[in-house]
Amino acid sequence: MSFIHGIELCRRFHTEVVEPLLTDSFPFLIYSAALLGPGSEVLGYDTEMSTDHDWEPRVYLFLNEEDIGYSEQIKTSLLERAPAQFYGIPVDVKMSVITTIPMFIESCLGLHIHEPMEAEDWLTFPSQSLLEITRGAVFRDDTGQLTALRKQFNYYPHSIWLYLMASNWQRIGQEEHLMLRSGYAGDELGSAIIASRIVRDIMNNCFLLERQYAPYPKWFGTAFNRLECSDQLMPCLWTAQTASTWRERENALNSAYTHLSSMYNSLGITEMIPNNVSTFYDRPFKVMHGEGIAKVILKHISDNNIRQLAEKRLIGNIDQITDNTDFRKLSHLAGAEGKYAKEALKRLFKPFKRA
Repeated sequence: MSFIHGIELCRRFHTEVVEPLLTDSFPFLIYSAALLGPGSEVLGYDTEMSTDHDWEPRVYLFLNEEDIGYSEQIKTSLLERAPAQFYGIPVDVKMSVITTIPMFIESCLGLHIHEPMEAEDWLTFPSQSLLEITRGAVFRDDTGQLTALRKQFNYYPHSIWLYLMASNWQRIGQEEHLMLRSGYAGDELGSAIIASRIVRDIMNNCFLLERQYAPYPKWFGTAFNRLECSDQLMPCLWTAQTASTWRERENALNSAYTHLSSMYNSLGITEMIPNNVSTFYDRPFKVMHGEGIAKVILKHISDNNIRQLAEKRLIGNIDQITDNTDFRKLSHLAGAEGKYAKEALKRLFKPFKRA
């Protein structure tokens, strides 16, 4: 049998197994069904290799909060009536999740949906977690709440968007000359490591400019290849990544900077930012002066708290602060521990209050 992508497999599993069972045994239930959460198939990147673990027919069932008590009965019915195999693939009904929308959002984002949401909350959400909510597919949505939820988190609010782009330019500005200085001093390995960091920041800015969430490292390059700008930027970034001398890296990254600034200017969201490199003081280096570009963008942030935060410490969001997977998932912990971790993260992003 030819390979079926996970989204299509799970759609069929819902249509042919889960929905008939619920209609027959629980006709009074109002619910939503979808494929969301973690998994390569949610992002649409699954292949035959993906099928060796945690890949099989499954659904997320979302019940109303007053109906969640039926979850055990539904699981029992699935165990009794679901086939052992579906399109030749073993079925483990424990892989399907029965939850509510508030429970799901708390598990993904550490957010209590019934409490007011602040702008700083967005800075605690890993972009991969936002993809787990907004990608995949909805198979049924009786109340429309799941569709509305996905629309709510479809992309960053405008002030957050600007803040994240400025933060990436700030990061570039802090390190673009260091890559050149270390290479000039004969440290080509150190220069190459810094260049790799800058390449990642440029790629992250491309995701932001095209208003796409960036996935976690396994699929970061794959998703970048699907951006509209990738054809033009990939040769520059690949040269910067693989170059053996710092001058090659300088020339490649400077080409990427100018294309990145042209992309930004084409959006017309602020005054124009420079699209040409210039000398770094009296040194024989050409840079984009990313920190200056960050200042231009920051002037247009309208949210008062985010603007104050940017003025005091332009640190970006959780993805820009760390690539440590366990740290980024601190707020996903259950119960009081997760709530404490979430509040600790939010304090990191709270602006200093002026006296």
